[in-house]
Amino acid sequence: MEKFFQLTVSGVALGGIYALVALGFVVVYKSSRAFNFAQGGFVTLGTFLVYQFTIDWGLNFWVSLLLGIVSMALVGMFLERVVMRQMVGKPAFAVVLVTLGLLLIIEQVVRAVWTAPGLILTVPWSGGNTTVGGVTFSHTDFWTMGATAALLVAFFLFFGFTRAGLGMRAAALDQEAAAAQGVSVGRAFSLSWAIAAAVAPVAGVMLTSRGGSALTANIGFIALAAFPAMILGGLDSTSGAVLGGVLVGLAEIYTQGYLDDVAWLGSNFEVVMPYVMMVLVLLWRPHGLLGTPQVERA
Repeated sequence: MEKFFQLTVSGVALGGIYALVALGFVVVYKSSRAFNFAQGGFVTLGTFLVYQFTIDWGLNFWVSLLLGIVSMALVGMFLERVVMRQMVGKPAFAVVLVTLGLLLIIEQVVRAVWTAPGLILTVPWSGGNTTVGGVTFSHTDFWTMGATAALLVAFFLFFGFTRAGLGMRAAALDQEAAAAQGVSVGRAFSLSWAIAAAVAPVAGVMLTSRGGSALTANIGFIALAAFPAMILGGLDSTSGAVLGGVLVGLAEIYTQGYLDDVAWLGSNFEVVMPYVMMVLVLLWRPHGLLGTPQVERA
């Protein structure tokens, strides 16, 4: 039972990181019906920017994180205005290919700028454990859950009670009707990309501190694990992104904790488990757990 509680806390913490990345996917999809595969690049670039501000420039970590969030929001708005705005009305597959291209470009830029190997981003909460009832919990997991919960609350308050958030929701539901009511659809698109990019450095920092490993340009591959979280929860559901992230995180940690010794599954089966869940859920609910069913009239 102690092992179960320990794995559950670790799984919820990991799921919170996946939820942040999945929210980036969902926000862009809700506003423009585009799959933003560049989200992984946002995670990579945002994390390295925080490293630059903290380690190379010697700024306070929290100031560096705030600068990373603001910087990535500006990057997201720039890419939407210069690149993605030109893709409005284009075929969906073309938009997907453009976002994949942005992902590869961002990762190459990161490799070109930060060439030194073994870069380590130190965070205030690194190391340390707390033992409760014989169960040892990592301080990193608690910080991750706390930061994720705070961001998610801010996220839902923004969309539920601010003028900009309500405008984005209106544009997602019906662009023509929203424009007729004075909502700037273009501004809603730009803001959605800014939000998606802004949450990326937080996810990247949490992931890096959790792994305790050196920074690499491949950190963006977290988006590949967050993608099943988005599909599980529903492409157009922010609540679904959170639910999907937590379920994927728990499934991955439980698999790692309980099935690592099952030889016939092979090694690292926890990497595959999110996709197994995704397939099973889609067979049952093609629109995801909390997604909006697509109704087609004959």
